[in-house]
This record gives sequence, C-alpha cells and structure tokens, in this order.
Amino acid sequence: MWNFYRAVNGDIPPQLPSAEEYPVRGIDISYYQGEIDWEELAAHEHVSFAFIKATEGSKHQDERFTENWNNARSAGVYVGAYHFVSFETSGDTQADNFISLVPKQANSLPPVLDLELYNEEVMANPPSKAEVHEILDAMIEKLEAYYGVKPIIYTSSNLYMKYLLGSYTEHDLWMSNTSCEPLANWTFWQYSFEGMLPGFSMDNIPVDLNVYNGSEKDFYKEFGLSPDFAVYKKENV
Repeated sequence: MWNFYRAVNGDIPPQLPSAEEYPVRGIDISYYQGEIDWEELAAHEHVSFAFIKATEGSKHQDERFTENWNNARSAGVYVGAYHFVSFETSGDTQADNFISLVPKQANSLPPVLDLELYNEEVMANPPSKAEVHEILDAMIEKLEAYYGVKPIIYTSSNLYMKYLLGSYTEHDLWMSNTSCEPLANWTFWQYSFEGMLPGFSMDNIPVDLNVYNGSEKDFYKEFGLSPDFAVYKKENV
C-alpha cells in the first residue's frame, strides 16, 4: 500500500508489468493513431490484443473503426471495441450507437464502457453516482442482451472509488494507472500512454500499452477465444 502511494506521488519510478508474470499484452487505439499496418504490428510482442475505439455518446463513430477492426482480425490480433461514455445522453441511445457499428463476431473481446471525466466542465461539475449508474445500467443491459457477454468497464483508480466501488462486481475491470499496479481486482491494466511500436504511418504517435491479468490459457478460456488463428480469422456469429 505504501509503495502505491509513493508511486502515485512520483516518489518512485513507474511500475512496469513483468512480461513473465503478464505474457498477454496489447494496445488500445483510435483514429488518432492514423493508418496502421496491422500485419507488422501483430508481429510485435506487445500486441496479442487490441481495444479499438468505436463510438462516443449517442452519435459519434470513430472514422477508422471498421478498417482497424477488420485489418486487426485479419492479422490475427484479438480485438474488442470500446465506447466513450457521455453524461449528456441516455444509456439506451449510446448503446444503440455502439450496436449500429460494432459487429457481433466470434473470437472477439467483450464491449468496453470507457468511463472518464472528459472535459473541464464535467470535471468542475461531475455527475452523481446515481446519474452515472443510470447510464451504465441501461448500456450494460442492452449490450449484454445483444452481444451475449458482460461488458468490461474501463476507468481510473479515482473514478473507480467514486463511482464503481462495491458495484458492477460481475464485470471485468480495465484499470488505467501509469504509476503502479492498480489496487482494484483488475482484468486488464493500462500501464503506459507512451508506447512506441512499429506499424504506424504517423511518426512519433504514441500508443497505450496494456496487459491481461493471467496466462495465455486463461485469456483464451475467459473470453472463449480460439488460439488457432486460422479459425479465429474466419469465425463469425
């Protein structure tokens, strides 16, 4: 616990996850990373999986989502799509936006709900816990009914304590903490915003780095994935 606070306060260097302890490693991306050579990227040890931005709020759709989703799957990268949660519109319409874009395909990771305070106005006047839960509950119900799996929730340690502690315990957590391993019971850990990997057309554009909390066997089993890429690439629901 003491090392956690020292790391968060910058008293000790950021903790990096061991490749031996966490062999399943991945990235998360959006249109911001530009055009991606997924075949080249897939050959890198850091890219077993990728979470790809799909939607935001009730209307916005990432312009490169379909390209990234299809090309990543073709390269044998296990993919999941994430939705950036807005506090301005209902969970129902946000779920509809996601469902309209993200295909229901076998060998995919569950949908992700990205929970952040995203601008100065929201930070100055954050929504209540009840307001956040109303949006999340509606989205979770609709996405789980459509995709047949429980969505993952992405957030930071602070927002976990504010909005999620003691709730949504059946959902996997994807925790963001660039200082040290999160204290929450995490399934994915986003540990860096500064990864520099091959395959990106835009120079000096960093990518977020993540690890899965378990072995390769655990990863395949938990999400019902086929380790056979020949099967993985062609299977559809």
